[in-house]
Amino acid sequence: MKYYPVFWDITEKKCIVIGGGDVAARKIERLLSCGARVCVVSPELVPELAALQKEGRLDYIADRYAGKYLDGATLVIGATDDEQTNAAISRDARAIGIPVNIVDDPQKCDFILPSLVERGDLTLACGTGGASPALARHVREELEKIFGEEYGALLSILSQLRMKMEKNQGLGRVWFDRLMAADLLGAIRDKDEARVKSIVLEITGSEVNLD
Repeated sequence: MKYYPVFWDITEKKCIVIGGGDVAARKIERLLSCGARVCVVSPELVPELAALQKEGRLDYIADRYAGKYLDGATLVIGATDDEQTNAAISRDARAIGIPVNIVDDPQKCDFILPSLVERGDLTLACGTGGASPALARHVREELEKIFGEEYGALLSILSQLRMKMEKNQGLGRVWFDRLMAADLLGAIRDKDEARVKSIVLEITGSEVNLD
């Protein structure tokens, strides 16, 4: 099966997670970081999730899974250790057209979650179509070595320049190539703020915020 890669805006969207264990906690952390409204359905929660619920960061239904709990969901993640429950989650979600992911069971999924490298707002996703999560993890680890934290800072600078680049059609790519040729990445990597600002100012005529 070949999956269609997509970056999905789930800000303020209701996302249901069935399961309250450590695996569910990892999935919920990602959803919350993307601004989702998370509702967890599980008889009990691990301490990490209980703390999030106490802080008001997620809704909690202390119950076993039932199809009624999928109402209004944008997506559903099944993270239980019960195969029958996971099968029911997948069946029910698909019946009402809600995209579903069942952890470690691609056959029951409408979408799978890639292995990610994040550098600020830069996100690199790699997947194997569910064929080998171990290889996806290995590729992610290699990418982490290549793309350091300086890439997040570079993206922040480029984001500040974007509007000016768009107004000066044709110059955007020229500026980008010149910034890279001037070793802007190296200056960022060396934490040489004066040099970073000098490179950007000389090439684009703009001052940027490095905070």
